[in-house]
Amino acid sequence: MTHPELLELIANGANSGIVFKRADLRPNQLATEVVALANFQGGRILLGVDYDGTFTGIQRTDLKRWVMDTVCRRYVHPMITPFYEEIQANEHHRIAVITVSQGITKPYLVQGNDREDIYIRVGSTSRLATREQQAWLYAPGNILHAELLPVSGSGLQDLNLYRLRDYLSTFVGDKTLPANDEDWQARLCGLGFMVERTDGPAVCTIAGLVLFGYAPRRLLHQAGIRWLVFEGEEKSYKALDDRVIDGAMVGLWTTDEKGNRMLLEGGLIEKLMDVMQPYVSRKSDDLDTQTRRERQWLYPMEALHEAIVNALAHRDWTRCGETRIVRYADRLELLSPGSLLNSMTVEKMLAGKRSARNQLIVGVLRDYGYVDTRGMGVRNKIAPLLLKHNGTEPRFVASEDHLRLVLYNDLDQSET
Repeated sequence: MTHPELLELIANGANSGIVFKRADLRPNQLATEVVALANFQGGRILLGVDYDGTFTGIQRTDLKRWVMDTVCRRYVHPMITPFYEEIQANEHHRIAVITVSQGITKPYLVQGNDREDIYIRVGSTSRLATREQQAWLYAPGNILHAELLPVSGSGLQDLNLYRLRDYLSTFVGDKTLPANDEDWQARLCGLGFMVERTDGPAVCTIAGLVLFGYAPRRLLHQAGIRWLVFEGEEKSYKALDDRVIDGAMVGLWTTDEKGNRMLLEGGLIEKLMDVMQPYVSRKSDDLDTQTRRERQWLYPMEALHEAIVNALAHRDWTRCGETRIVRYADRLELLSPGSLLNSMTVEKMLAGKRSARNQLIVGVLRDYGYVDTRGMGVRNKIAPLLLKHNGTEPRFVASEDHLRLVLYNDLDQSET
């Protein structure tokens, strides 16, 4: 960092990525700032600058060793190795600049006095993370398996046993199905679809409820899909269609005497595709051999199906936001709550790297054929099929809050 850059940072004041601290602070105080930045988006700590931006300078000759060895190796867990540099601010004051990158093994915490505290940057201050914020930090690292969390108020009565009987007999291989409620609860707890309690009957896990529940949104308001349609290329006051689609992710199937599989009732994905059809397809001007107008999809159906499944299967269930799909005149936007998992990037995803946040949900969807068996649907389906269909490429936008996928169509707006 140059001297002018340092002065500019100080002149702009402290913020979510810039911390001012006197150099006479205790190790745990500096560790708090390091952890808060690593748990957020990274940033810089200026040692030797008071809260109001005045220079106080540094005096310790071994400050770098103290920062790297004492603070970052003993008080910060997992260990962080920041970038350290010293800059002469003026004739009398020297400033230490500690640059902390956003962590890839969140959450980071401060250890000491038999405590482990998680901090996060909020504005220009570092604060203890709330329980909800801690859940967000754990989820990207796949340490907390949110899909296995219990759903309060739920029970066996909230699960569709017809779907579960088909799943157990067809995919799990159970020759004998549970005979009573107690047997069902024990079996489903073993599979991760329910979880036992000490003070009453077992309750559904998030995975069990969203996969096999009658109406998951009744107990888990972020379940289901929000579907919106706008006439133009931007959001408007009035939507052409605005509804929430609820239900089990998997369809209700049966197997006949010859071993043929038949869909009796669609699941959440089939319901959505039916609702979407009038808005993402059009009838051809030409008649087929039976004098009917063939329906033409504005997006390749296989790619569209894969995108919807991914938005549901890989969402972060610690986030209260809805999975949302919005149709505009020129595009379709799919928003899946939650950031990408640690070390995953859009580039790696397009290259074919696999990383499942909700392994149980993905596994069940794979059993039913909803998920690409190789787990590379983005690379092998969405991108190439859209390019072949209309010459456009999908756009992925990743943030701390969600992953947004944009699919474009080549429809001449004069035709709508």
